[in-house]
Amino acid sequence: MVVKTFCFTLIGGILGCFAQEKTASNPYFKTYDDKVIASLYYLDVSNNFQIVSPNSDGTTTILDLIPNRREQIGASVSFKIADFSFGYSPKFFDVNKDNDGSKLFNFSTRFIHKKWMQTLSFINQTGFYASEGAITVPLPDLRSTKIGGVTSYIFNPNFSFKAIANQKEWQTKSSGSFIPSFSFFYTNLDLNDGSKNPESDLFEMTISPSYYYNFVINNRVLLSTGLGIGGGISDMDGEISGIYNFSGSLKLGYNTDSFFSFVNVNFIAFAQDSDTRVQFNDNVSTLNIAVGYRFDPPKKVKDAFENSHQKTGL
Repeated sequence: MVVKTFCFTLIGGILGCFAQEKTASNPYFKTYDDKVIASLYYLDVSNNFQIVSPNSDGTTTILDLIPNRREQIGASVSFKIADFSFGYSPKFFDVNKDNDGSKLFNFSTRFIHKKWMQTLSFINQTGFYASEGAITVPLPDLRSTKIGGVTSYIFNPNFSFKAIANQKEWQTKSSGSFIPSFSFFYTNLDLNDGSKNPESDLFEMTISPSYYYNFVINNRVLLSTGLGIGGGISDMDGEISGIYNFSGSLKLGYNTDSFFSFVNVNFIAFAQDSDTRVQFNDNVSTLNIAVGYRFDPPKKVKDAFENSHQKTGL
């Protein structure tokens, strides 16, 4: 039932995006929807976990599950309503050299249309270490797989989330917006140690009010910030509990009509209610540095999208 709800929500969010009318010109931002946007990026992404368990003497034990860092480089291409990006972890980064056997695959896509935004993400990582105080134990076979998405609604039509997310717009006048979001994530943890019950399944559903603001420093430089706090429920191997959700974003960008660059830091954290027998907290953080270029699409590609728009209205 939970999986069906997840699929229905994602499909509904995407269709909701498509059902909006074409965006009218707005003096608060400049649009590059008719451009292909290509970029190269550096990405440092990790999905950390924390287990908090009470002791009989009233103290608590905190066990951190931290993945071996795998820095990535990659490429991103976006056109019209969709964005796609792929990355890999090269050996020439120092932090990747001593992580033989560790793996990280990250895929993300985002749909934005009018006031609706739908993000989908997939993270698969192998190779952790467990840390409790000064004690650290390697877990080279521990694997985590996360899949999920966030459906958001942007209230202020003068605020451009595309200026943050995919460089399809550039904010020309400072503006902010209240943005409520619904998130759903499924995570599988597998010890891969041959034990009887090596796997755990975690479902997290939250509703999170947030506020974002794009501060236009000048016609070339933008500073964007965002913060969200919410709550919902989690299901850890059949045990239901309350959960808190925290998210944040900080971006500094430079832009011309053709060239752009930016530094972007994002995080999303889920913390289980302290009344649960054992708390299982879940954090995803990313650091993204990118340079990119906008250009006109090939005529055949442009014609194909126009024909599709005429037939489907998308």
